[in-house]
Amino acid sequence: MQKITPHLWFDKEAVEAAEFYTGLFPDSKITHRSSLRDTPSGDTDIVSFVLAGQAFMAISAGPYFKFNPSLSFFVNFDPSRDQHASENIDKLWESLSDGGEVLMPLEKYPFSERYGWIQDRYSLSWQLILSNPEGEERPVIVPSFLFVGSALGHAEEAINFYLSVFHDSKLGFIERYGAGQEPNKEGSVMFADFRLENQWFACMDGAGEHDFVFNEAVSFIVSCSSQDEIDNYWSRLSAVPEAEQCGWLKDKFGVSWQIVPAVMNEMMEKGTPEQIDRVTQAFLKMKKFNITALQEAYEG
Repeated sequence: MQKITPHLWFDKEAVEAAEFYTGLFPDSKITHRSSLRDTPSGDTDIVSFVLAGQAFMAISAGPYFKFNPSLSFFVNFDPSRDQHASENIDKLWESLSDGGEVLMPLEKYPFSERYGWIQDRYSLSWQLILSNPEGEERPVIVPSFLFVGSALGHAEEAINFYLSVFHDSKLGFIERYGAGQEPNKEGSVMFADFRLENQWFACMDGAGEHDFVFNEAVSFIVSCSSQDEIDNYWSRLSAVPEAEQCGWLKDKFGVSWQIVPAVMNEMMEKGTPEQIDRVTQAFLKMKKFNITALQEAYEG
């Protein structure tokens, strides 16, 4: 079971977007759809889906958070695994370009024979790359953090922090900016990847003028098997008390996490409408989730 799941916040388009994305990637499907009633955002749609083997969740909960390039998703096209990698990267780029915005054109760069960065029709960011990673094989889709603004220069600190928080973790590849690569500071992270709970992530520092920072539009759900596990992640990660609500928190870098009991997924997927409503009203009153209280609400 995937321990950490990217969560996407949409205004009204979560189901539409999930259907769009699952039509683009192989090994992809929608796995569950549900609705929550009487939330602060009104009635909300929730959809779980898989893209190229990577689990995602999305919610339609109002126009409160907008996607931006601080959190994007690498898509690896590895010719050693896919003889049609060059054709497939062009095909996906064309689909994501429809109604989207190009941030870096799909072309040759010093680090790749073919790479491009694009925001799709929903403004979610994707980095498509023709890759041939050395060592351990990387998955097709890898979430990526871009440290800018007040977080600039903290990419390596964040890596080390996350490696200390999560199990089954290790540093992968790291490339640093050198002399003469201003405005980026020499020695800061040009690109790095790392593994948390056997899942790969990437990050980089990005100097220059940027009008965005990390926000709740993309967060990461951490599935927990016990209250002790919830308590541990909450105490280690939460750094912004005013952001604590309904299992959500922000860490010291501004990244949003949702610390959620695994049993809650079963409640929301298998419960009756009445049970789901009771659990919803219970968790809306919580900051850190209390498994016992959620179970009591579920059982009525």
